[in-house]
Amino acid sequence: MVKTLDKYFISLFFKKLLMLSIIFFSLSFTLTIFEEITFLSDTTSAFYLPFMLAIFNAPTTLLEIFPFIILIAAQLFFIDLIKKKENELIKINNLNNFYLIKLLSLCSFIFGILIITTYYPISSKLKFIYSDIKNVYSEDGKYLKHLNDNGIWIKDEIENEIYIINGATKNDPFLEDVFISKFNKNFDLIENIFTKKINITNDEWVIKNPTIFKDNRQIQLEKTIILNTHFNIDKINSAFRNLNSFNLFQLIDIKNENKLLGYSSQDIDLHFLKIISLPIYFTILAIISSLIMLNIKKNKPYIFHVLLGISLSVIIYYINNIFNVFGLTNKIPIYLSIFFPMIFLGIVSMIGLIRINEK
Repeated sequence: MVKTLDKYFISLFFKKLLMLSIIFFSLSFTLTIFEEITFLSDTTSAFYLPFMLAIFNAPTTLLEIFPFIILIAAQLFFIDLIKKKENELIKINNLNNFYLIKLLSLCSFIFGILIITTYYPISSKLKFIYSDIKNVYSEDGKYLKHLNDNGIWIKDEIENEIYIINGATKNDPFLEDVFISKFNKNFDLIENIFTKKINITNDEWVIKNPTIFKDNRQIQLEKTIILNTHFNIDKINSAFRNLNSFNLFQLIDIKNENKLLGYSSQDIDLHFLKIISLPIYFTILAIISSLIMLNIKKNKPYIFHVLLGISLSVIIYYINNIFNVFGLTNKIPIYLSIFFPMIFLGIVSMIGLIRINEK
């Protein structure tokens, strides 16, 4: 009988997960499709392309929502049991509240493993295709960005002149050991510029004391010049840091490349830890949701439970974001920015579990 209950409860929980996943995927698709239609409105793309782009992008958005889905799914699970009075089956079979929590925790952990091993590789590949297609239709198509063992390479067009920019290293917000070649529209070389450091905080790059090579002459300027470009530190970082389009093995490779080039890998570490910690995160959220449902008076309306779950999800989301920012700005270590909120929620869960069987 217990095995039959296990199968029934597991099936019910995963049905709730599937239902909510479909709902949130549909919402994500609907919200994205209008953005894609607007983006492609001035192009000659096929009519189906916005819909295809929305489908490719929605799985990545859904990945961010999965913690909310876990929490709300657990609530709907208990609401379903209470409405059908199937929670009485637990008492009849001499089981307790901890039995249900343990079952949901195990399901959530397994779901997290499936997300890491199956869902995330697929969503990252779709995100990569999505970014690739959008780059083709982007108005910035004439502006190229590339990263290899020789540093960052950028092609930019400024006032009918073409700039090829190579920065050996990037130490935010500076490009260091930068060599700039300026060409006319026919790709005839106008001049070369070398500088030890450029401030790229905004689109107006600040070049201090550059050395200019022009007409077989070398000119050392003892002043600062401004180069108006289409790039700044945020655009460059986002160009090379669309981390959702890389699987876990690719993230490791990128981190190793950054180490060789002397670039920071904090955002990669943060993203990597967020992904691999999902099973633990899902498990804790399932426990918290179960504790809420088992501690709230049964005469409360169902909408109250759902709104409480959504509110709690939003609070947890913003707490995580705050700690992520602390990690990226070196206020706290990256590992602590990920695991401290989990440790705190885990302690809260353990306190709640102590007396749960008295409910």
